[in-house]
Amino acid sequence: MPETTADGREARVPFQLIEVDGPSMVPTLNPGDWMLVRHGARVRPGDVVILRHPLQQDLLVVKRAVERREGGWWVLGDNPYNAGGDSTVYGIVPEELVLARVSARFRPLPRFRQERAAQGRRQLSPAALACWAFSAVRPVLADRSLSRRLRAR
Repeated sequence: MPETTADGREARVPFQLIEVDGPSMVPTLNPGDWMLVRHGARVRPGDVVILRHPLQQDLLVVKRAVERREGGWWVLGDNPYNAGGDSTVYGIVPEELVLARVSARFRPLPRFRQERAAQGRRQLSPAALACWAFSAVRPVLADRSLSRRLRAR
């Protein structure tokens, strides 16, 4: 995540775009979506965050920070059918492994439409393009009701 400057110092950019790879956060984030993340943002219960996997720290994962506990965060994926890969497997995530908070998501045009447009075939109508543009960019908000439900279990 952090970038290095020419003289070897670590430089953090406040915002970064990251592509989603995997189904653990469906329906909030789908594979192929892009996330706008904010480094150094305050994390609250219910926020979607980027973190280093506690057992494999070269791997970055996106999860929902459900609850702050002693020693760090309890994180879970939003997809109930994609078991594992969250705090139910590796426990509490130390605070220093939580790198950024997800602010927004961007859903690109489906690939087949982009390929058809590149081949010179019929492109999207203005109405279809406006519909896609309206739904493509959305903020990723903290789902406080989900957080409360999960904590009560």
